Amino acid sequence: MIPMYPYYSYETRCKLVPITFPPQHQDVQPGLEYVMNPIPISDNPEYRGSGKLAGKIAIITGGDSGIGRAVAIGFAKEGADMAIVYLYEREDAEATKQMVERYGRRCLLIEGDLRKPAFSTEVVKRTLECFGKLDVLILNQGVQFPQESILDISDEQLENTYRTNIFPHFYMTKATLPHLKQGSSIVSTASVTAYAGAPLLVDYSSTKGAIVSFTRSLSLQLVSKGIRVNAVAPGPIWTPLIVSSYSAEYVKTFGLETPMKRAGQPFELAPTYIYLASNDSSFVTGQVLHVNGGIITET
Repeated sequence: MIPMYPYYSYETRCKLVPITFPPQHQDVQPGLEYVMNPIPISDNPEYRGSGKLAGKIAIITGGDSGIGRAVAIGFAKEGADMAIVYLYEREDAEATKQMVERYGRRCLLIEGDLRKPAFSTEVVKRTLECFGKLDVLILNQGVQFPQESILDISDEQLENTYRTNIFPHFYMTKATLPHLKQGSSIVSTASVTAYAGAPLLVDYSSTKGAIVSFTRSLSLQLVSKGIRVNAVAPGPIWTPLIVSSYSAEYVKTFGLETPMKRAGQPFELAPTYIYLASNDSSFVTGQVLHVNGGIITET
């Protein structure tokens, strides 16, 4: 099933972005987009591509829904073909594939667990078999398990959060690096929590801080090869991760703490990833771009 959005003008769409959300909760992370209410807005139909990623091949982890879906749609509009990696959310992944194909691009779906090092090698192998090359790596997988106290973070939760959020950055980068070349880009999804902190997300926030350091250090290591490494730090964004990690009561006011008094929608992040993946950002590496509704952070 492909979610359809009315072709409102951009101004009207922004006015129609929900301010609050109905209470809801899903029991399994990272969650399913097709059962959310309302469905996150992944596509801005007024965005017209100009070939910024023409002929490029991308891998997008967590590309089935949320921010990853919006990035996939934006990349398709800019001329990229892609492989989307997802854990179990097959219906969401199929919908994203159809959206990409609607814009005339190819999309390979790869289901599996990025917490396992060997799977990253398989992802790259299948991508190369399908497309013959690789230009862009988007590292966007993640989980979060809110806890009132650090004493409530079990060893199992701690390991799962790190194995999901940061370990695949190493696995996927090691697998893709031999196939990247001058002009290639690596873009990670960090978080505002890496800078502002989050009392309910001590383990999650620390993994996002690790992603920031990973970005800065790897960029210095790869700059001589002409490979740029950057990240995006979203604020609160309406994605399946939210309804599968927070209580139904919490969801009702999600995002109201931002200066803009609302959560962001996935389509509002896509142009940032396009910028960092394209030659528009040819003089940008080791940086984190903040898309967070006005939250002031120290970078």
